[in-house]
Amino acid sequence: MTGPRTAPELTAATRWVIVGLLAAALLINYVDRGVLSTAAHLIQDELGLSATQLGLLFSAFFWTYSVLQIPVGWFAERYGAQRVLAAGLAIWACATMLVGFAHSFAALLALRLLLGIGESAGFPCASKLLASVVPLRSLGTANGIVAFAYQLGPAVGAACGGLIMVHYGWRAAFWVFGGLSLLWLLPWAWVRLPRQLAQTPAGEGPTLRALIAQPALWGTALGLFSSNYCFYFMLTWLPYYVVRERGFSTVQMATFTGSAYLVSAVSSVIAGWAIDRFTRAGRTNVAYKSVMVVAHLGTVGCMLGIAFGTLPWALAAVFVYQILTGAASPGVFAISQILAGPSASARWVGIQNCCGNFAGVIAPALTGLVVEETHHFTVAFLVAALVSVLGLFGWVWMVRRVAPLNWPSLRGATNPAAARQMSH
Repeated sequence: MTGPRTAPELTAATRWVIVGLLAAALLINYVDRGVLSTAAHLIQDELGLSATQLGLLFSAFFWTYSVLQIPVGWFAERYGAQRVLAAGLAIWACATMLVGFAHSFAALLALRLLLGIGESAGFPCASKLLASVVPLRSLGTANGIVAFAYQLGPAVGAACGGLIMVHYGWRAAFWVFGGLSLLWLLPWAWVRLPRQLAQTPAGEGPTLRALIAQPALWGTALGLFSSNYCFYFMLTWLPYYVVRERGFSTVQMATFTGSAYLVSAVSSVIAGWAIDRFTRAGRTNVAYKSVMVVAHLGTVGCMLGIAFGTLPWALAAVFVYQILTGAASPGVFAISQILAGPSASARWVGIQNCCGNFAGVIAPALTGLVVEETHHFTVAFLVAALVSVLGLFGWVWMVRRVAPLNWPSLRGATNPAAARQMSH
């Protein structure tokens, strides 16, 4: 298998337009989910919230977001990823706008849960569409572009959101970002996909039993959990950390965090392009796995550097971490898209994201408790370093080889042991 099924109705230009719109959707996804982090210290001061309550607000998004990944993946394959993604974006945009009207912890908590419901459509739908319309030889670049967008999202949210908050207050940022998000639906309504690309017919693709019998599925889930723990820890708490522990002003925080996220975004595109160069040379497995090894080992060093370094070294470690996490981003979902193929990528990524995003439930809340008890972030960075090591087991050991799985033969496997044997 050299690539996913394609249709003659889709030209190369159309495929890249779809990639661009998916990238824009996930940029919006991360702007909207991350604006609370930028506003955290202002919301805390106005509403009198504790660090533990902030941690719960950061975490609450992932309660619904994680649990709904699996059913959303099934819906995307059965009823059409294009429609499910549009519905999800409409929900999360409205949830973002409504935060600007909240005046209590309970209201903020409910809206974070609603935001998670809407945003759960993002990655399963995007993975289904990318696996369907982009050839394997270009998946690294396509995922690099998409990763650039969602890595850029926090930069846009931190920089633009911070400036809006300084001049107009934190509530205005939620109104502006939520309202602008809805504009994405206009160009998306003009996208026309052949039905065989938009959804998977009933009975096609692997059974759920064959899918969950794959060690590689759980390897990508563990790898994503490890990556996400550090990513969401930094995404939710980095603005608060540099303000409260390093003494940054709101403007300095917005500039610094926005710059760090921008570096990560650029790294994603470069890494995706480089991985595709190796893929075209027949070295797909080596290309993807090498990047994952370097990223996870490097993250351990960066977390330790931030925890124990002086201010210049700590800030430098933040930027190095962003380079590494950006470089690993294309592989996080491209590996799954390659393994699963068009007929199973939404369900695979749904399961992977469900497991992996429980890191988003744990990391923000645990960090809030640790900061509340210790009044510092040192222990929180040490925990992140330990979790990063787990990713090596998932990406390198459990994912034996980055190559398309032969689902027709695996459908006939009668037990998990047979399925594992046939997949290798």
